[in-house]
Amino acid sequence: MSRERSAMASETAAMMATEAQIRIPVCEKGLGKVILAPESADLIRGVRVAPFPLYPDDRGCFLEVARMGLGLVAEFPRETTQVSAALNYPGTIKAFHYHLLQTDVWVPVYGMLQVALVDLRPASPTFGARNTLYVGTMRPWQILVPPGVAHGYKVIGTDSAFLVYVTNRFYNPADEGRIPYNDPLINYDWETQHK
Repeated sequence: MSRERSAMASETAAMMATEAQIRIPVCEKGLGKVILAPESADLIRGVRVAPFPLYPDDRGCFLEVARMGLGLVAEFPRETTQVSAALNYPGTIKAFHYHLLQTDVWVPVYGMLQVALVDLRPASPTFGARNTLYVGTMRPWQILVPPGVAHGYKVIGTDSAFLVYVTNRFYNPADEGRIPYNDPLINYDWETQHK
């Protein structure tokens, strides 16, 4: 068996074993815990948050998405790391999806996102927990999303949003699961919260 076939067979076996460990929790309607600080004790196990610096001047601004070997992407392998981007219009909801093997780091570089996370890992101490993070122009945070945590977002405000994301693996459709944004078990409340 060739090295490539052997690696593919190993990855397929790992995905099948991991998928058996994913379950949609039953949640009460709501947002879960709203995360207001990067070091919050309420973060889902394995999720990490770090502010990223913006360097504005009279020409615009500069930001660093990632430095390989440092920060939230420190453990990402150089040979399979992929950088992608998505532009979304106001009001767009993209949710939910999850990965069995892939880790994402999201860097919302423009606009504002309401990010929703749900722990689908029954063996996790935070199984069933939901986090909501408001990130983007007004809160420049990077978010690391580990395998088994469903993730999605809504573009909030009147501007489009531009999300750059770094993944530790090349895109593989077999490693991506999808759950409708309005799943009745996750029961996430995407409506504006009038408080």
